[in-house]
Amino acid sequence: MSKYQIAVIVGSLRQDSFNRKLANAIVKLAPPEFSFKLVQIDDLPLYTQDDDANQAEPVKRLKNEIKSSHGILFVTPEYNRSIPGVLKNALDHASRPYGQSAWTGKPAGILGVSTGVIGTAMAQQHLRNILAALNVPTLCQPEAFIQATAGLFDESGNIGADSKKFMQSWMDKYVEWVKKHAA
Repeated sequence: MSKYQIAVIVGSLRQDSFNRKLANAIVKLAPPEFSFKLVQIDDLPLYTQDDDANQAEPVKRLKNEIKSSHGILFVTPEYNRSIPGVLKNALDHASRPYGQSAWTGKPAGILGVSTGVIGTAMAQQHLRNILAALNVPTLCQPEAFIQATAGLFDESGNIGADSKKFMQSWMDKYVEWVKKHAA
């Protein structure tokens, strides 16, 4: 049995998403005492405070999956120089009602891949700002602004040879971060 359960939140709903591919590939670089669970966010209703007293079942499931995890791994694209709306919606739902946030204290790592040369730098910075407000200790270094280029993934969907050393280093730092901060 894994000692550390990590909730993985992919900010893209696209079936053939580069970020979903990255999430599936990066988790293979973790040590065996870490397990990863992809958290579903595509069925959440749009957040409204009117529903705080009676949250929908998908919201309750999201909050339970986050609460039962030892850490969070965000893998997100960048939409219009920020995070996708579906990711912001999930962040808002799991932080409410006020004083009952599922995010509090969960150590997080942020990754993202894009076809652009700066990767998902702006989305990651916006996400860091939100996570700071939610009291989520977030790994700052190394940053990983990944451009989707040929060879990023091999034929089997794993991290390609040219990127493996960097991505392994990132995962090693994330593992240290979770071990340091997980309750």
